[in-house]
Amino acid sequence: MTVAAVIVAGGSGLRAGGEVPKQYQMIGGKPVIWWTLKAFTGHPGISRVQPVIGEGHEDLFAAATEGLEFAPPVTGGMTRQDSCRLGLEALMPHAPAKVLIHDAARPFASQDLISHVIAWLDRHKAVIPGMPVQETLKLAPGGFIKATVDRTAMWTAQTPQGFSFEDILAAHQAAHSSGTEGLTDDASVAEHAGMAIAMIAGRSENRKLTTADDIVAADRSLTSAQFAQLPDIRVGQGIDIHPFAPGEAVTLCGVAIPFSRKLKGHSDADAALHALTDAIFGALGESDIGVHFPPSDPQWKGAASSIFLGAAVEKLRARGGVIANVDITILAEAPKISPHIPAMKALLCPLLGITTDRIAIKATTTERLGAIGRGEGIMAFATATVRLP
Repeated sequence: MTVAAVIVAGGSGLRAGGEVPKQYQMIGGKPVIWWTLKAFTGHPGISRVQPVIGEGHEDLFAAATEGLEFAPPVTGGMTRQDSCRLGLEALMPHAPAKVLIHDAARPFASQDLISHVIAWLDRHKAVIPGMPVQETLKLAPGGFIKATVDRTAMWTAQTPQGFSFEDILAAHQAAHSSGTEGLTDDASVAEHAGMAIAMIAGRSENRKLTTADDIVAADRSLTSAQFAQLPDIRVGQGIDIHPFAPGEAVTLCGVAIPFSRKLKGHSDADAALHALTDAIFGALGESDIGVHFPPSDPQWKGAASSIFLGAAVEKLRARGGVIANVDITILAEAPKISPHIPAMKALLCPLLGITTDRIAIKATTTERLGAIGRGEGIMAFATATVRLP
């Protein structure tokens, strides 16, 4: 009996705010969708995981899911209902016996819950998890209470929702053919087709991330759990300086800042990333960046400094560690740095695997003192706090 999973990730997630849809925002050092997919790709009872993504999200999805194995994603439709149908139709050549359909914005689905839904599908053609309503319900059209609703048999629905593959596929296709729209979950589609649906106990932690506060709370929860297992706290420091040379832009923290000059160096001379790379190497007790990436080596000529930073982060991860916080200070009379700090943070987040509130980037001058004050170059200082097992 093969079991497939459809992970629905086509939404725009506007209520969560941020520069990218909520399923691609960072929690616990990884995008939301990474945690969701990991739960299903890592489950021994799931034979195939089929993601459904939004139009134009291909690059976001590829970057967010590196290292995981699943079926090639398909592009969803205008509504969740359309996206689920398209995900199911992508599974037709594989004809699984059962299918679980899950929201990408629910990253806390436990292995136990997934197993529970699969097991109940041995007895029922449709099974959904949920939580009994605990609070008093009020019917309040227009903001005024009209009635108190009996909550005795009332449940809130969760995912993954499990079905006989043939039955839920037929139900979705029938709804599509008849023009029936606005069905907000797959249980609604099954109800519309007249299927009997079993309700089982969900899990309180299996919450859907909807707002910016939800994202923040999820990040704190995952990060705290990670930090509890990483008691070795270390701090590293890095310093770098580069002179100016003729050019058209200065690269700092991976961002090209238009300017009348550039920084001179064998690579892209990103003083800020060089300092940060050295800070991470320092926290690990490693040699400095020049030992790992010698300026005498031609392969690093003009190289993006994100390569060096990535190597330092990989060394940290290879030892089971994570970055807790980084702090960068840039000394420069010109160009003006502060307008570019949000872009710098956005670039560093995925490289470091942390959220923007764990990255500090500051810029200051030397009040025209010394070589930096005379406009001869730029200096950067960085500290990195890491945690290891």
